[in-house]
Amino acid sequence: MPAPRDPRPLTGEPLALDLLNTRWMSEGTLQDLLTDVDGLAVWLDSTGLSGGHTPDDAMLRHVRQAREALRTAVDGSLEEGAPLVDAVLEHGRVRVALTPQGPVEQPELSDPAWGPGWLAARDYLELLSIAPDRIRSCAHESCVLHFLDTSRNGTRRWCSMATCGNRAKASRHYARTKDA
Repeated sequence: MPAPRDPRPLTGEPLALDLLNTRWMSEGTLQDLLTDVDGLAVWLDSTGLSGGHTPDDAMLRHVRQAREALRTAVDGSLEEGAPLVDAVLEHGRVRVALTPQGPVEQPELSDPAWGPGWLAARDYLELLSIAPDRIRSCAHESCVLHFLDTSRNGTRRWCSMATCGNRAKASRHYARTKDA
């Protein structure tokens, strides 16, 4: 039986930002995909992390802890968020190995239930080392989504031009025509 459809408006971002985007606004109400294990299963499936272990309550708690740590680091400050992200990262480490296919990095976890949350926290560190200035929050005042700005000139402002960008343009147009 196929997994339920992912209801989120923005998917496909790097893992750390995709985890943040499990919370979104819909018609003025905050939605949360991670309210239960079924929602966790949808997120794991959409990110390609569903293989290996069955989602359970412990994994849900750990993923939610990782999401809160990332939210604090991205929306707050690294000073506030670093200890929270570190608390997630303490549950695993990277083991470097050489295989017949070449060098690999393999996570070693204190508990497999930490896997998805730990991988998201690790992904955030990689984003910070590659393009910290390209980690963005949508500029629309009622949007809580995050994205990695991959535009050529680095000036992307909206999670989606079709939704938030269009709402902003329509709002500016309305304000201009109302005043005229």
